[in-house]
Amino acid sequence: MNSDSENLTAPDVQTLESRARQIRRLVVQMNAAARSSHVGSALSIVDLLVVLYFRILRFDLENPRAGDRDRFILSKGHGCTALYATLAERGFFSKDILDTYYQDGGLLAGHADNHNVPGIEVATGSLGHGLSIGVGMALAGKHDQKNYRVFVLLGDGECDEGSVWEATMSASHFKLDNLITIVDFNKLQAMGRVEEVMNLEPFAEKWCSFGWSVREIDGHDFRQIEDALTKVPFESAKPSLILAHTVKGKGVSYMEDQLSWHYKSPNERELALALEELEL
Repeated sequence: MNSDSENLTAPDVQTLESRARQIRRLVVQMNAAARSSHVGSALSIVDLLVVLYFRILRFDLENPRAGDRDRFILSKGHGCTALYATLAERGFFSKDILDTYYQDGGLLAGHADNHNVPGIEVATGSLGHGLSIGVGMALAGKHDQKNYRVFVLLGDGECDEGSVWEATMSASHFKLDNLITIVDFNKLQAMGRVEEVMNLEPFAEKWCSFGWSVREIDGHDFRQIEDALTKVPFESAKPSLILAHTVKGKGVSYMEDQLSWHYKSPNERELALALEELEL
């Protein structure tokens, strides 16, 4: 099983930065080719995924469904180009398959889909459901006395859904310290700024009040991400919440913190500009 939780050195950080840049290149290329939405939502989570898949998660590339693997659920399934690109870069499947994204007859659907795609646990994108699934997986692990961990990545706008808070309450009640939730807190959702559409603050305190152990980090700082993820569970008998402050469209200057890139896809000129900025 893959596992690497040693502290990051400067060369390690440089390697992760290079991988993240390559994955961002794949993301913008996929979105441009498919003329699909959510490129900004994908770019904000790349650094989190890179640390998860290259430093933290335990899995077997030869047997992606191994029973003792860690589980990862991208609840904000609309950001799936980042997950698909990360899985391909990590070796779960050929990068050639990325060319089928959002194409008729292709393997890679417009929202995260586990049908014949190694490394995808469940189909997601109907927002507010991923954490409930994660609670079920973590509860099953406790019941079966398995040592796998369940990681769930939520969008901040997704936390408007009541089902998220039902799952949050359940996770605390069942003392699921094998459950780790990461919130992609980029402050933008489909129709506006989070604070204007549905203010979540005091956000960290809400999770604490539901019985979770909470840590806030810079979601683009590889050392902070790795440090948080290697220290879970933060407290015994409590689920862990990592509130990752991120930037929508991270890595492409004209997309960063711009609401329009929730739904736009890059045209030919914009793609060229993005790839120039993301040169390796």
